[in-house]
Amino acid sequence: MALITFSSPLHKDKTVYAVAGSRTQTVLTLAKEHHIPIDFGCENGDCGTCLVKVSSVDAKRSPMGAPLTDHEIRVLREMGKITQAEVDKMLVDDLCPTQWRLACQMVLRDEDLLIEYPSK
Repeated sequence: MALITFSSPLHKDKTVYAVAGSRTQTVLTLAKEHHIPIDFGCENGDCGTCLVKVSSVDAKRSPMGAPLTDHEIRVLREMGKITQAEVDKMLVDDLCPTQWRLACQMVLRDEDLLIEYPSK
């Protein structure tokens, strides 16, 4: 089990348990289940509305998460949140090279994370 803390400037932080390694539960799915108001639009990785900042609770580790999806790579590149060099490094190292993720695409691994999201 992973502990995921959702944080926003306009809402109280909320920590929830997540089933690590579930291929169907994304950060957005988890947020919706726990009434955490992450903005979203398309829910399939095309619009970028659900952009979140991910960091590891353990300062000695960088967050892993599941690898970026093709949709996520395209949208994050369009938004200027990831470079082609970082994408290439991810393919070699099998580690996520960026703190920016799309909540609708990120599948959790067994790690405790802080997910920061904007609020309106």
